Amino acid sequence: MFNKYDFIVVGGGIVGLASAYKLQLKFPKKSIAILEKENEVGKHQTGRNSGVMHSGIYYKPGSYKAKNCKNGHQQLVEFAKKTNVKHDVCGKIIVATTSQELPILEDVYRRGVKNETEGICFLNADEITQKEPYIKGIKAIWVPTAGIIDYVGVCNSFVKEITKINLKSKLFPSCEVIGINSLNNGTELKTTKGNFSADQVLFCGGLQSDRIAQKDDLKLDLRIVGFRGDYYELKSEASHKIKNLVYPVPNPKFPFLGVHFTRMVDGSIECGPNAVFTFKREGYQKNSFNLKDTLEALTFKGTWKLFGRHWRKGIDEYKRAFSKHLFVKELQKMMPSLTVEDVQPTRSGVRAQAIDFNGNMVDDFKIEKKNNNIHVINAPSPAATACLAIADEIIDKI
Repeated sequence: MFNKYDFIVVGGGIVGLASAYKLQLKFPKKSIAILEKENEVGKHQTGRNSGVMHSGIYYKPGSYKAKNCKNGHQQLVEFAKKTNVKHDVCGKIIVATTSQELPILEDVYRRGVKNETEGICFLNADEITQKEPYIKGIKAIWVPTAGIIDYVGVCNSFVKEITKINLKSKLFPSCEVIGINSLNNGTELKTTKGNFSADQVLFCGGLQSDRIAQKDDLKLDLRIVGFRGDYYELKSEASHKIKNLVYPVPNPKFPFLGVHFTRMVDGSIECGPNAVFTFKREGYQKNSFNLKDTLEALTFKGTWKLFGRHWRKGIDEYKRAFSKHLFVKELQKMMPSLTVEDVQPTRSGVRAQAIDFNGNMVDDFKIEKKNNNIHVINAPSPAATACLAIADEIIDKI
């Protein structure tokens, strides 16, 4: 006996739910089942990222990321206004603290111009201090369109809007897909809450995306490897030291943007994240370990090629992960007055990073189609910001 729906979306993260929402708007009379293995939506990458709405300034012009970030940002702000989700387009600064960083900063600016990032401009040292009195730098970029948002709130609003459009559509929490049977006229799914079938299925598995694709006999040239990011937060007596968002100049060799200061929607100030290899895909503690996850990552040749190429960076990140002093030292490059006593540890997240056989980090979105199924294999940052634009791309494939 199968629970029959017109569409099924597997994964209750922000990309899956944005896609389900856009599907429901396009096909209001079609029923949609959303299957989420956790008891709530947005439990992993969606609810554990920096909460930042990115402007699109960083990304290679013409890339999937660049094209969708700006469009997605605009749609996300409109949706948040319509559904009263907490957000603030507060702007951010990207700060160079050494002369060696200036060429990279200027390259970021040029990318921003090519990507038509609105309102960007350079700031000198005095102008940096006017924006952020405790931040010290020699030059910066002001990015007025960057902001913060409650991404889990966005997810819950997507679910409400979907079920408002069609009462037959439904979210199934605690429902994990354990088997996939692709047929010519549809797909059957075996789950922990019974069997489901649909004409078309969209898989947005995040940290589990490659495993779900393998269940569907999809041949992949990459593997998902987890990188944990730890956050600290400013104590209440030090929270006045940051007004909005402050980022360092990114290392162009890596897709990570470096440890930064973020004013969250609740007013707290977070610092981070770092990026270290994790021995458990959904492990949020420093000692988290899963044998299957570890073996899969460490028996994949691409992982070792990545480690071999960037071992110095990896060691530095691990040192910071276990040393509050070193973590704060990194932040002090932008805020010299910050002390170890100003910060306290808070949450962590794990980023699903796709790595190919040659040890390269797959930096752009990757979406594959098989029969009646669509798999979102890789959706790195700024996927949360771009979720509605990514959804438009996915809907075009249906």
